[in-house]
This record gives sequence, structure tokens and C-alpha cells, in this order.
Amino acid sequence: MEWPIQQIARLAGVTSRTLRYYDRIGLVPPSRIGANGYRYYDQSALVRLQRVLLLRELGLGLSQIGEVLDRQLDETAALTAHLALLRQERDRLARQIAAVEHTIDNMNGKEKLMAETMFDGFDHTRYRQEVEERWGRDAYARSDAWWKGKSVEERRQWQEDLADLNRDLADAANDPATTPDSALAQGIARRHVLWLRGVPGTPAADSDGDFNGYVLGLADMYVHDERFARNYGGVEGARFVRDALKRYVHDANDCEA
Repeated sequence: MEWPIQQIARLAGVTSRTLRYYDRIGLVPPSRIGANGYRYYDQSALVRLQRVLLLRELGLGLSQIGEVLDRQLDETAALTAHLALLRQERDRLARQIAAVEHTIDNMNGKEKLMAETMFDGFDHTRYRQEVEERWGRDAYARSDAWWKGKSVEERRQWQEDLADLNRDLADAANDPATTPDSALAQGIARRHVLWLRGVPGTPAADSDGDFNGYVLGLADMYVHDERFARNYGGVEGARFVRDALKRYVHDANDCEA
């Protein structure tokens, strides 16, 4: 049995344009293209699409997803692993819900506020497997130790700084008078790069890491991963951020040359 691209796009919650892009880069090719030019997907193609969407939800970029799919040829085993991760995520969300309920009850005078419960479920380790696969166990261990070494207040401040940075990027992207190569955009891009350099274990923080490849890869992921694009008001905003970061890296390389 096969399904047309429009039906699959509707069921999967993506656009037909996204599916055509996945086909163009070889990530999810259709099972066939009809004489009318329409793409059709069989069960095998749908399983592959499901895996792609699951990996996107885990925070992987499209190039990384392609690498994972190429390595994991046993689809049943891969989906079983995905299922375990989804169950972990479900449990984490349940703890987050309980933490927020606790805060609301405190604000209503029903409970005493406990810092230990306020942040239950806000777990930075949920991407551990992807980090270790991409940059190695040492990279994860260093970033994990860095995060655990922060106090509750330091973690809150770090998250607020990130929210401010994303908000400034989104505001610049939505300003018709601001271009990616403008002084304003480049100033925010510099802040973004400094933020990346501040996380131990990443190529941006390591003196011998592939800084250019890391930043440019993230910039592309911001556009192609809808979860990241939402931080900047959508795909158009993410394109602005990508272009600003690419210009920043280009200019930085020129200064070093």
C-alpha cells in the first residue's frame, strides 16, 4: 500500500515542501514518483520518516540523523531504542508538570516552596547519547560536570541569559531595517558564539575543536529543525540567525588570516 505526499504530510504534521526537501537530500526518498510527478510512500518509507521525526525531537540535525540511519540498519532495534528514549522523556515531562504544580501551589499559599522540587524534570542529560555519539564521552562528562557544578541560582541565570539572547535574535530578525551583516546582528551573533564557547565539551569551547564546522552546522540546524526555528519566530527568523552566524564566522576567519 502507498500513500500520496499530501496525505503523509498531513498525518505526520509536516509540509509537503519538507518532505520534498527530505527526498532531495536523500533522507526520506519516496517509494516511487508517479507519472503525474507526485511522490508516493510505502510502509518502509513511512517507518524511515517516523525515525527521522523521532530523532529530530531528540535534537539531532539532519546531517546527524542521516548518519544515525546509515549506522542503524535494523529498524526494529532502532525503534525499540527510540521507544525507550520516549518513555524517559515522558517520565521527565511528568516530573516537570509536578514541579510546576508545586510552584503554583506555593504561589497560592498551599505549599512551602522547595528549590529541590522546582527543577525536578529539567534534565540536561536527556541528550547524553547524542552528545557522546557526536563528540565522545569525555565531551559529555565535562559539560555534565560543568552543569552540575552550578548552583540553582546560576542555572536559572544561565537559562535567563539564553532566553534573552534568543529574544534579541528574534527581534533583530523581525526588524525589516536590520540585515544579517548589520552591526546590530553581528553584535548579537558574537554574543551567541561567546555563549557557545562557554559550554565545556563542545567544539566551540575546545581550542583544538572544529569551531567553524560546529557553529555553521548549528546555524543550518536552526533552519531545518522546527523546534529550534521556533526560538526565532519561525523558519524565516532562523534563516536570519543562520546568515548572521555565517557572516560572523567568515569575518572572524578573515581577521585571523
